[in-house]
Amino acid sequence: MAEELTTPQVVNDLTDFHDWKETVKDVFSGTAGGVAQVLVGQPFDITKVRLQTSDGRRTAINIIKDLIRNEGILAFYKGTMAPLVGVGACVSCQFGINEAMKRYFRQKNGNGEGHLSLLQYYACGFTSGSANALLATPIEHVRIRLQLQTKLLKDAEYRGSLDCFRKLLRQGSLMTGFFPTLMRTSHGFGVYFLTYEGLVAHQLSYGIERKDIPPWKVCVFGAAAGALFWAMTYPFDVIKSVMQSDKLNSPAYGSNAWQVAKHIYRERGSKAFVQGFTPTMLRSLPVNGATFATFEMTMRLLK
Repeated sequence: MAEELTTPQVVNDLTDFHDWKETVKDVFSGTAGGVAQVLVGQPFDITKVRLQTSDGRRTAINIIKDLIRNEGILAFYKGTMAPLVGVGACVSCQFGINEAMKRYFRQKNGNGEGHLSLLQYYACGFTSGSANALLATPIEHVRIRLQLQTKLLKDAEYRGSLDCFRKLLRQGSLMTGFFPTLMRTSHGFGVYFLTYEGLVAHQLSYGIERKDIPPWKVCVFGAAAGALFWAMTYPFDVIKSVMQSDKLNSPAYGSNAWQVAKHIYRERGSKAFVQGFTPTMLRSLPVNGATFATFEMTMRLLK
């Protein structure tokens, strides 16, 4: 890829930095993308979480078979309400801030055509990912606590997303796992948006207009961006999942990310940091393809 990308990040990059209407469109389209992300990705996510927090001797197939046999097919959507609301907010946040940062850099560059350098596209994603961590941490903590429950609802510790949220907040544990989440989302989204934009720029180099890129190609580009995101950040996600599934009082793995990482390595070895990687990668392809396709199509409809 050339150092300078000659195309906008997502659909409409030529609006004024302070245009609130464009911000509303970004946020709305991001919310739509977030809903698509949750509905497509939830079954993969619960499999990933249970693998990450297992003793290392179970496989994805074992997890899936046990879940269906013991909890039923609908158990794949345990804890969906929190991410359905929250991930919509997260994705709208990441796309909205990413778009706002691009408008900022375009003004700073004084370039009316919206040309940004690769580093600037990375910076846009890095900023949106950093903000995203504030929302993602409590949402994912609630989801993980619910996904790991195997008892019937009447006997479970948490009766639902709201009940779990309230109890974690009351115990001062809602933001457990914030640091590894921040490490994952900041660098991860920098790579994520940069990868997507580079693939779109390659298409436009052939004289194709952005609005004419077919949805299936948008899906492929989004899938590639998502795969690279996880390839670059997965160990941080393992640490986060272990922290958010540990005991709230006197955690067995440690009270901070470094202690948890050392404990994981000492107990399970280096392989533990890629445990669950396969279902995560399989999940990332359809999930991020659906996210970008939904976002792009929604933006086109709102033009």
